Amino acid sequence: MMNTSNGMISGPSSSSSPAANPQSPGIKTYFKTPEGKYKLHYEKTHSSGLLHYAHGKTVTQVTLAQLKERAAPTTPTGTSSSSSGYTAGSGFRSATARLLGTGNGSRALSFVGGNGGGKNVSASSRISGSFAASNFTTSITNTNFDGKGTYLVFNVSDAIFICDLNSQDKDPVKSIHFSNSNPMCHAFDPDAKDGHDLLIGLNSGDVYTVSLRQQLQDVSKKLVGALHYNKDGSVNNSRCTSISWVPGGDGAFVVAHADGNLYVYEKNKDGATDSTFPAIRDPTQFSVDKAKYSKSNPVARWHICQGSINSIAFSNDGAHLATVGRDGYLRIFDFSTQKLVCGGKSYYGALLCCSWSMDGKYILTGGEDDLVQVWSMEDRKVVAWGEGHNSWVSGVAFDSYWSSPNSDGSGEHVMYRFGSVGQDTQLLLWDLEMDEIVVPLRRPPGGSPTYSTGSQSAHWDNVIPVGTLQPAPCKRDVPKLSPIIAHRVHTEPLSGLMFTQESVVTACREGHIKIWTRPSDSETQSNSCPEANPTSALLSTSSPKDNKTSLSSKGISGSSFKQ
Repeated sequence: MMNTSNGMISGPSSSSSPAANPQSPGIKTYFKTPEGKYKLHYEKTHSSGLLHYAHGKTVTQVTLAQLKERAAPTTPTGTSSSSSGYTAGSGFRSATARLLGTGNGSRALSFVGGNGGGKNVSASSRISGSFAASNFTTSITNTNFDGKGTYLVFNVSDAIFICDLNSQDKDPVKSIHFSNSNPMCHAFDPDAKDGHDLLIGLNSGDVYTVSLRQQLQDVSKKLVGALHYNKDGSVNNSRCTSISWVPGGDGAFVVAHADGNLYVYEKNKDGATDSTFPAIRDPTQFSVDKAKYSKSNPVARWHICQGSINSIAFSNDGAHLATVGRDGYLRIFDFSTQKLVCGGKSYYGALLCCSWSMDGKYILTGGEDDLVQVWSMEDRKVVAWGEGHNSWVSGVAFDSYWSSPNSDGSGEHVMYRFGSVGQDTQLLLWDLEMDEIVVPLRRPPGGSPTYSTGSQSAHWDNVIPVGTLQPAPCKRDVPKLSPIIAHRVHTEPLSGLMFTQESVVTACREGHIKIWTRPSDSETQSNSCPEANPTSALLSTSSPKDNKTSLSSKGISGSSFKQ
């Protein structure tokens, strides 16, 4: 139950959360940042009939997908839009739509209701928040679906749920159930040419591509029109851990598995064709092998590491692929040449998540050391550590829609905003002004500590050869970054976040999603004046006594804005 008068969500805290506190009065429905308040707009969730024990082995991931209106009635699968994944999306229609709860498209989705057109289905026709499949056949379509809108796709237990982002209805508009395995990961392709824009990877290793629009048009709870790859684990029967379309890859996609292997597929090839690969020569080394036959799909296998690949991410231009794994290493590959460029070790434990900046210059990672690492592609090393989480960091993302209120527009002084979520149930936001920290303390082998000048990449070419995996750096050698805010957003451990043009979306591993609207333009402008925007955050590489290794930042102090 939400009490908007005091800005708190009341109710018991979950005992399964590492940060749960029975004496906690609740969770605030807003959090303050230097530019203003982010407010909880509404929540999305799955059927209450899904009990905790039924999906304890799955972790909810969320994908943002936007569909444009179909180009013509004769094109059943239409075209996709320009937003996808965790860091992109157009967000809501407008402030009016946000206040009125206007749904996707010009008409209501008849099988759900609440999208601005009223409910057209009686309560008896629902089954635990899903569709009453027994009343329909898979050949019946939803003719009231107009083929456009912004959707959240997320997995819980043995189902994929699809929610209308622009509707205030908590219930999903669509559920897809899998009988023999659980969906683990998914991805949306904004540039799919044949309509098959949604990828789904399962615990069994199976992979499907489907048309999101076609799923929304169908009223059943089964996949329709799907292409099936790695059927019954014929190529690899370990669980899918992360999946991604190749940007600009004309239908190519990659699938990472729990056994440390990654496979490259081509959507336009037959998914039922058997693929055979040679035995892995050295499990401790990175290697790439092509399929023995030209018609095979997948077309290539990348052996990345021993142990699970936990997450993968392409740079925005598709040139580089980043992977993080159970062994604690970030690895960055040149995708076209299939070569390892660089990488490094976490301070402790496994790395669980990674994300690129839109310009491809920086990579965020998070994991079991409770730290957020900022990796520089130019320096080929960690240039900052974010300290603020009290448990494992499970999701990181750059906010590509945020711009510094103090920016002069010249691009000479770039400040990045990024976020992180963890199993401590907290959302942390960070500001990173790169001209303050891109020159960290240097310790060339056999030399004394120095500061580099000029081209940093040229400076390091003679020190760190291309393809080198670096050990974890000493803590005193890496600048420390403090968050501008730390806010408890869920009662359960968090599994991911994404930024849209007008909101921040957070998800917990149990399948509950919250949408937080950004501050209004007037609020942002009023808070951008120097008097209202104190700048007192510090970045330090060591104790205050060591003046040689201290660096200052123009960022915002986190202590004044913590909730």
